[in-house]
Amino acid sequence: MIHSALEKPETPSSLWVESERTPRVGRLSERMSELGVRFGIPLYTTSRVVLRRTKINLSPGRLIAIVGPSGSGKSTAIGEIGKAISRASLVQHIKFPLDTAVIDAVAPGAELNEVIALLTSAGLGEPHLWIRPVTELSEGERFRAQLARAIALQHRAGGGAPLLCDEFCSNLHRRLAKAVSYNLRKLVTRRGICAVVAINNPDILDDLQPDTIVHLKGNGAVETEEVAREISAPFSLLHRVRIERGCKRDFEPFAGMHYRATNELGFVDKVFVLRDIVEEELLGIVVYSHGPLENSLRNAATNGRFVRDPEGVNRHFRIVRRLVIHPDVRGCGLGHYLLSQTLPRIGTKYVECLASMGEFNPVFEKAGMRRIGQYELAADRQAALNELASMDVDPNGPDFALQVAQNRRVRATVTKTVHDWYAATTGSGQSRVERQSPQLLSQTFRGLIGLRPVYYLWQRPSLSETNRSDSGLTRPVGLVSPSLMNQGELPQKPFTPPATEWADSSATLKDLGSATPSKTRKRVGMTSSKRHSPTGDSSARPGRHGKKNKHDPRGRR
Repeated sequence: MIHSALEKPETPSSLWVESERTPRVGRLSERMSELGVRFGIPLYTTSRVVLRRTKINLSPGRLIAIVGPSGSGKSTAIGEIGKAISRASLVQHIKFPLDTAVIDAVAPGAELNEVIALLTSAGLGEPHLWIRPVTELSEGERFRAQLARAIALQHRAGGGAPLLCDEFCSNLHRRLAKAVSYNLRKLVTRRGICAVVAINNPDILDDLQPDTIVHLKGNGAVETEEVAREISAPFSLLHRVRIERGCKRDFEPFAGMHYRATNELGFVDKVFVLRDIVEEELLGIVVYSHGPLENSLRNAATNGRFVRDPEGVNRHFRIVRRLVIHPDVRGCGLGHYLLSQTLPRIGTKYVECLASMGEFNPVFEKAGMRRIGQYELAADRQAALNELASMDVDPNGPDFALQVAQNRRVRATVTKTVHDWYAATTGSGQSRVERQSPQLLSQTFRGLIGLRPVYYLWQRPSLSETNRSDSGLTRPVGLVSPSLMNQGELPQKPFTPPATEWADSSATLKDLGSATPSKTRKRVGMTSSKRHSPTGDSSARPGRHGKKNKHDPRGRR
C-alpha cells in the first residue's frame, strides 16, 4: 500500500511509500503435502513487510535509484509508485507500433530534428537503426528506443509525472549499461523530468549519478541516502582510455559504425584511436585528411585568403574526415574528448570539418571548433532532382542504380552532377566519372543531394593565448600514449604559426548556398594517382594539393 503526499502534504512532489506483500502459492497437491511434511513448511503464506514507510522526493530533474539484492522489493516499490501516480510511465511497458520505423514511432507529431536529438541523447545515434521497426533491433537497442519514446510521451503528457524503470540495464553488458546510465542522467537534467529506476548492479551508480539512493536491506529495512552530486561528472570509462596514433587500417572495423558505412577517407594525413586500456579494445577513431581545393564557407571564414590557392590549403588546412565512437559509448563525451586532444597535434593552423550530424550533435563545438555555417542544396543539384522527377525516377528507390545503368538520360543527369562536383573540388573529374560503375555513381549522387552539412573551423591559438589559457587548465582525465610523446608526434610545446587575422564571417555567410565555387581551377602537382570515391561526410572531397608551378600564370602567391 502507499500513502501519497496528498494525504501527508509535507512537500508537493514527494510520496510516503510502504508496502506489504503476500506471496501466492499453487493449488494444493500430493507433492506439496509431502514437501510440507518433509521440510516442515506451512502450505499457506502470510504477508511480509517489503518496504517500511519511506519518503521519496519526486521533484522534476531528480533521479532516484532503488538498490537492493534480488527479492528485496525493488519491483514492488516501482509498482507502488506507478499505482499512486496514474500518469507515471514504466519504460518496459512502452509499446511500439508494428512495422513502423523507429524514427516515426518515437515521438509522433514532433519535428524531425527534435526526434533525432532525442534518439541521439538516449544513446541510439545510428541513422541506419532509425529506419527499422523496433522488432529488428537488438535487446540493448530496443531498450534505448523505449527510453526515448517514454521520455517523448511523458513530455507530451506534461504534469511532471515520473518515469519508472524496473530492472534498469539488467539485460545490457556492463559497458553499455554504464553509457545508458550516463545518458539517462543527462536527459533527466536537461529535460527536467523525474526518473525512478530499480537496479541490481551498483557498478552503474557512478555514471547514473542519482540524487537519492534508496537501499533496500531486506525484511522491510530501508536506508535512504541523499547524494551530493558532482555537476557534470565525466563518464567513468574516461579514466581508463588512452589516445594513440593509429593508421588507416584501424578504420576498417569502424567503417560500418559510421552512418555512411564507407571506408573512403581521401588522402589521409593522421589517424588517432581511443583505446580502452583495461579491455584492450578500440572505442573510437578520428581521421584527419587533406581538405578540398575550394570551399565557400572556408573562404568566408578566412576572408577569401585561400581562394584558388592549393599550396596554401595544403600547408595550412586539414579536415576531420571521420570521427567515429563505438555505438556502446556514444553520447558520453568520448567524441569531443578525442577531438579536443588531437586537434593541436595535427600541425596545421586550421582544421575544418563538414558534418551532417552537426545539426543535432554539438560534439565539434564542445571540442573547441567554431561553427561557421550550414550548406544548402545547390541550385544545380536541385535542377538535377527536378530532371529526374520529370522522368519519374526516385534517387532513393531500390532500382536507382539499375536505371542509371540502363537509361541514358538518367545516367547523363547523374554523371553531370557528379562530374561538376569533382571538377569544383579537385580540379578534375571526367576520367573519374567515366571509370565509376552505376552503383558507385548512384551512391555518390545520393550523397550529394542529401548533403547539407555544417561547416566547422578550428584555429590554432597563438602562443600568448595558449600560455594564458594553460594557467587554468587541469590535467586531462584520459591518457596519452607515452610512446607518442617520445616519437615527437604529440608535441609538449604549442606550435606557433605565423600571425594572421581570422576574419569574422558573420556578415559574409548570406546566400553562400553551395560549396561549389563560381570559378574552378585544375589541380596541379597531384602527388598520388589513386582515386577515391566521394562518399564522405562533406560536400567537397579531399585533394592532396602539390606545390604550384611558379611559372603558372593562373597561380598566385
